[in-house]
Amino acid sequence: MSTKYVYFFGAGKADGKGTMKDLLGGKGAGLAEMTNAGVPVPPGFTITTDVCRYYYANKQRLPKELEAQQKAALDKLQKTLGKGLGDPKNPLLVSVRSGAKFSMPGMMDTILNLGINDVVVDGLAELTHNERFAWDAYRRFIQMYGNVVEGIEKNEFEHILEGQKNKRGVKQDVELNVADLKEIVVHYKKLFEKHVGQPFPQDPLKQLEGARNAVFKSWNNTRAITYRRLNKISDDLGTAVNVQAMVFGNMGNDSGTGVGFTRNPSTGTKEFYGEYLTNAQGEDVVAGIRTPKPIVELHNDMPAVYKQLREITSKLEKHYRDVQDFEFTVEKNKLFMLQTRTGKRTAQSAVKIAVDMVKEKLITKEEALMRLEPEAIDQLLHPVIDPKANLKVIAKGLPASPGAATGKAVFDADTAAERGKGGEAVILIRQETNPDDIHGMDAAKGILTARGGMTSHAAVVARGMGKSCVAGCESIRVSEEQKQFSINGTTVKENEWITIDGSTGRVILGQVPLIEPEISGEFGIFMSWADKVRKLKVRANADIPRDAKVAMQFGAEGIGLCRTEHMFFAEDRLPFMQEMIVATDVEARKKALAKLLPFQKEDFKGLFKEMKGYAVTIRTIDPPLHEFLPKTREDAEVLSRKINVSTDKIMQAAEELHEFNPMLGHRGCRLGITYPEITEMQAKAIISAACELAKEGIKVVPEIMIPLVGNIKELQDQKAIVVRVADETIQEYGVKLSYMVGTMIEVPRGALTADEIATEAEFFSFGTNDLTQMTLGFSRDDAGKFIKVYLEKKIFKEDPFQTLDQAGVGQLMEMAVQKGRKTRKGMKMGICGEHGGDPASVKFCHRIGLNYVSCSPYRVPIARLAAAQAVIEGKSKGHAYTSK
Repeated sequence: MSTKYVYFFGAGKADGKGTMKDLLGGKGAGLAEMTNAGVPVPPGFTITTDVCRYYYANKQRLPKELEAQQKAALDKLQKTLGKGLGDPKNPLLVSVRSGAKFSMPGMMDTILNLGINDVVVDGLAELTHNERFAWDAYRRFIQMYGNVVEGIEKNEFEHILEGQKNKRGVKQDVELNVADLKEIVVHYKKLFEKHVGQPFPQDPLKQLEGARNAVFKSWNNTRAITYRRLNKISDDLGTAVNVQAMVFGNMGNDSGTGVGFTRNPSTGTKEFYGEYLTNAQGEDVVAGIRTPKPIVELHNDMPAVYKQLREITSKLEKHYRDVQDFEFTVEKNKLFMLQTRTGKRTAQSAVKIAVDMVKEKLITKEEALMRLEPEAIDQLLHPVIDPKANLKVIAKGLPASPGAATGKAVFDADTAAERGKGGEAVILIRQETNPDDIHGMDAAKGILTARGGMTSHAAVVARGMGKSCVAGCESIRVSEEQKQFSINGTTVKENEWITIDGSTGRVILGQVPLIEPEISGEFGIFMSWADKVRKLKVRANADIPRDAKVAMQFGAEGIGLCRTEHMFFAEDRLPFMQEMIVATDVEARKKALAKLLPFQKEDFKGLFKEMKGYAVTIRTIDPPLHEFLPKTREDAEVLSRKINVSTDKIMQAAEELHEFNPMLGHRGCRLGITYPEITEMQAKAIISAACELAKEGIKVVPEIMIPLVGNIKELQDQKAIVVRVADETIQEYGVKLSYMVGTMIEVPRGALTADEIATEAEFFSFGTNDLTQMTLGFSRDDAGKFIKVYLEKKIFKEDPFQTLDQAGVGQLMEMAVQKGRKTRKGMKMGICGEHGGDPASVKFCHRIGLNYVSCSPYRVPIARLAAAQAVIEGKSKGHAYTSK
């Protein structure tokens, strides 16, 4: 039995259904579902994603069964409508759209009016009694086909169109008459032949073949690949092709087209939201060429259509139990739904909608928690404009994506990408964005466009990325060539600072102070649901009280990693650290360390206070000592005067301590073993701080962590020092204090011998940054030179320094968990590498039974949600793991 590659929908019945997104794509599944539900949908057929996968697996050839199946579907479509593709007396025109499982702005642009040619255009004019409409449809088709199928730049067509408008002295496309449009078509066809080397195709079947194949080719264009990489969408899904009978929104003022959402995708408010244009075709709304009207005004222009649209979209939302993003066309006062799909939304909106839908009993709390990608929470943690700031507002556009951003003005995507990735704060300013700008949009802090509405490319992509965006700011005049924009006598040039507020649409001159948001309102409710579900605790990596305070505000339950060496780099203590390093005997080292001890003690007291009784894991010194010493003779001379040690001696120490491979060198527990006085000082500082707070009645839970242990004897050596100093200090203060001594598992041998190490270690914390480096044999600092190539060639699916390598590093972790707990039942275990804030890695940590993850303060909410989702996903798979 041959594979079914083509699915028909129309006349109230569809071959497919809404659950078939993998095969029909999101758009095709939505069309099938709407058709079966009796929604007015123009008929058509969907070519499955199987064809796309076959196309790439077989050197861009198509399955032999496809042509016959496509012909049968086309015959059925023609019979259903009583029209013929290419029939000059009763022509059928179709649209061709891509449609992957997930909505992807980088995919092929829609082609409308396919089937029109030099003969059909006259038949269409006669049939509709509207010659202008027919020739407008033809010029649009040549432009779309030329751009999408043959790659002719849009601006070459636009140049011809603008030239004709200038010649006639008109501003709007709709002001062009039939003679103008005929002249434009002649010039468009010449442009096409010049680029392609052959005339514009007149055979509608050839047109359909070209458009269909262009959809498959677009799956692997640069825009689509970039979007999939940014959104972690598999390259293997493929796209479907949707061929659908045309209905026309450009047949006069009783026709129109629009896009909308059943709830506000920016704020989540339960309101009918969207835009439309009268006498226009679908692409006009999102292209930003004409500024559309708010959808509520359709009630005035076409009241009966508006009522029907409200009823249909309300039913669709209840049916899918989620916000719907829909497209519609009105032809001569008759409504047609072109698509419905789950609406993209900002994180702020996603949280509000999820909470509201639980209150409305549309979904459960667990379903609500699964509605938000954990990474999207990052959008809610972006800054907002300080309300006390003095603002010079110079323009106002549409509030397309919330949050504020400040940066230097740039006017092209390549510059934004280069400078943004270099660490500069930039705002990308364009007339309007298009899918080719995606790399610049990703690197920019925010996006400002002069054209386009709330559903324009800039708005939709910015919301998906969590970037601040102000769109449709028509009062500004953008010159991308001169790299500037102007408004009311004010000119903003490249590199000048501007600020945009995507929540209000304001454009502000200069660099404006921003403030951090708080977890409250619906977000607070949402996160409280996550906290009730999750098993994993979430701690933060924090070295100073300020970071600890932020972590607590974001819901941290302790500190999983305090890097004590970061405290030594401060200006008031670095000279003492350097004095200790260049010392030539133990007494001189101890003398310098005694100067550092009060600083460390106060640092630890600050952290303990902020944590309010939660555990604080403090790692003893880790990096090689040469990192603290001057790199140049000039710097050594400055230090010489501060610590009264000769410049030559300092330079000699730096030279002696220099390491060829510092990552594998004299660092971690190896430092404490060769210089036990350092471990003594740090243990004294930690326990003294804890004892002093305990005397004040403040609960403190210190956990002292020895880094880089690969041999049990290393841990025995360092633990003996810590326990001796700790017990002596507790006795001195005369208080009761519990503490723990554990180790980081970051050396593969440590994981392999975890059962032995657990006889001494009271807890494990996986330092996955180094464990990844040592397991893969990659230096994190140098791997950037080739990781990108590995990702492009699909050697790696993810960057292993961002998302945990579960098969390799993860296997070592799981082994260490099992071995460690075999020796010490119920042993506390966590992770403190950067992976602790990566959702996929958090879920892995849940599955192998860790007690907690620790991550940077701003990723704490992300980890909290990911931990909850891990529990829910485990239930659905029937293997609900729990932390032991």
